[in-house]
Amino acid sequence: MQSQLNVSQKLIKSHLLTGNMIPGEEIGLKIDQALMQDATGTLVQLELEAMGLKQAKTEIAVQYVDHNLLQTDFKNADDHMFLKSAAEKFGLWFSRPGNGVSHPVHMERFGKPGKTMVGSDSHTCAAGSMGMLAMGTGGIDVAMVIAGEPYYVKMPKIFGIHLKNKLPDWTSAKDVILEMLRRYDVKGGRGYILEYFGEGLDSLTAMDRHVIANMGAELGATSTVFPSDQQTLKFLEQQGRAEDWQELVADPECDYDKYDEIDLSKLEPLIACPSSPGKVVTVKEVAGKPVYQCVIGSSANPGYRDFWVASKILKGKMTHPSVSLDINPTSRQILENLTTDGHLSDLVHSGARIHQSGCMGCIGMGQAPATGKISLRTMPRNFPGRSGTENDQVYLCSPETAAASALTGVITDPRDLNKLYGLKYPKYSSSQNTEINMEMLIAPDSAKSENDLEKGPNIKAIPITSPLENSISAPVLLKMDDNISTDEILKAGANVLPFRSNIPEISKWTYYIIDPDFYERAMENKEKNSSFIVIAGENYAQGSSREHAALAPKFLGQSCVIAKSYARIGWQNLINFGIVPLEFVNPTDYDLIENGDKLTLNNLPELIKSRKPIEVIIGNKKQTILAKHTLSDRQIEVLLAGGQINYFRQKQS
Repeated sequence: MQSQLNVSQKLIKSHLLTGNMIPGEEIGLKIDQALMQDATGTLVQLELEAMGLKQAKTEIAVQYVDHNLLQTDFKNADDHMFLKSAAEKFGLWFSRPGNGVSHPVHMERFGKPGKTMVGSDSHTCAAGSMGMLAMGTGGIDVAMVIAGEPYYVKMPKIFGIHLKNKLPDWTSAKDVILEMLRRYDVKGGRGYILEYFGEGLDSLTAMDRHVIANMGAELGATSTVFPSDQQTLKFLEQQGRAEDWQELVADPECDYDKYDEIDLSKLEPLIACPSSPGKVVTVKEVAGKPVYQCVIGSSANPGYRDFWVASKILKGKMTHPSVSLDINPTSRQILENLTTDGHLSDLVHSGARIHQSGCMGCIGMGQAPATGKISLRTMPRNFPGRSGTENDQVYLCSPETAAASALTGVITDPRDLNKLYGLKYPKYSSSQNTEINMEMLIAPDSAKSENDLEKGPNIKAIPITSPLENSISAPVLLKMDDNISTDEILKAGANVLPFRSNIPEISKWTYYIIDPDFYERAMENKEKNSSFIVIAGENYAQGSSREHAALAPKFLGQSCVIAKSYARIGWQNLINFGIVPLEFVNPTDYDLIENGDKLTLNNLPELIKSRKPIEVIIGNKKQTILAKHTLSDRQIEVLLAGGQINYFRQKQS
């Protein structure tokens, strides 16, 4: 490898345990920190229990409660108590319900330049804003890391994005990442770490960078990395953690596998249209459409500044009577500072509805929009039905655009506020004092490591999987298009999320967004003692890291996926739970298979180990096509064992 390294390569090299830094080759990395949120963390804790872990072996591991916050009955409340007891037992930090969204809170309290982190949330990559290598992954991978195992991933290529000049008035960091999505769509970052550099960084605060890094997940990227520089130091000083700073910048003559540049001064307000983060247009192209709801908050716009700018736009004015303006403070610390500084009262006076610190509507936990009505959100995703409303009309935008539209009642280019209200762009300075709030973070206590896990009636053990069978002969129960998200594989929403620790119950929502009758069809098939296969196009299982999108189909009997290509985390989750992820050797063979076709795959373990093409016999058509896999030797062993937990137990014994 060349002696001149970019930031991503420096982070990987300093943590490399196995493999070579050759793009596409599997590498094993030492991981310093781990992050879990409650919607996926319940399974992580059950996995740690199944693995027999005594104490976490990472430098820091934090269990956050930020997704399943609405306590409409006992389920979420029971999960919160279970997670607290698990944090005590395994030696984890515990962030109590209402303390805030995991990613900004972690950045405030634990993020350190030069460190590595994995998290059971796809937006863990947001920590790359601080010069960290942070990757979202399935919960079982996080459990393995907490147990002291390396994290395995294919060595990514590095995509360098040169930022030039400064953002113009009425644009912000959200417009930078929306510009990337406009150029590259939801598949454009697959196989890459996105690394930002250049003089344009000087005007982007650490929290601005968080906005950009967070939504690298929407491009399908392995991670996003920024250098650790004076802006990083300034942020850590404000958080009372200046001693955690170290400089980490690219070498002057380093190379990138791919290159692009963005002239920040030429950006204008952008917006992602329903129902994909990649459907980006300028705000002025859709201006004038009536708006029902505007939501400001989420891990994609989590900073004090994002609420501050909205308060300045709305100060002394009233939101349009047809609009619900929802404010989701992203951390209790930010909420406290907004209150102390008077900006929260300006938002309240304008008609805003203030919600608790958490993910809320981003994951469909309340705040579902009205039928057929437009919702503008500063959130990272707008996949179909994710909001909790079927056939929703969710747009993704900046806080400036959301606040402007809340005033006018229609989608509004914020640059028009000068003409409409005589409003000049509020210039934010990040130099104000920050009140630190750590009151709802509970540190690990070794004295409680012998405590029992506290399990309510909704918490069920993880279903046991079996080693891979020699042959699969099963019907195709579902054929899908390109870019199927984990939200479509396993539905989000307030009526579904409370079952995250109950696989039999949550499986009833498997593929519901695509086919509301799928569960009944799968159960009928299961009663015949048959597994089933699904067929997909490009980029299958994009989006969230939820391993439920593999576990629930596995519980119903899914044995295999044959797709044109996969999203990284979804592909790994299939392997982790013993579902065979195959790809078409000839992508046009996708057209030969229909719902109901019976497929037969013989000698699977032998062919998978030898990496030979696998014959797929379409029984009722008497045709044969070829499939392949791209698994590493280690992943082959995991798949043959029937999944990661079985594999770990075999290694331990």
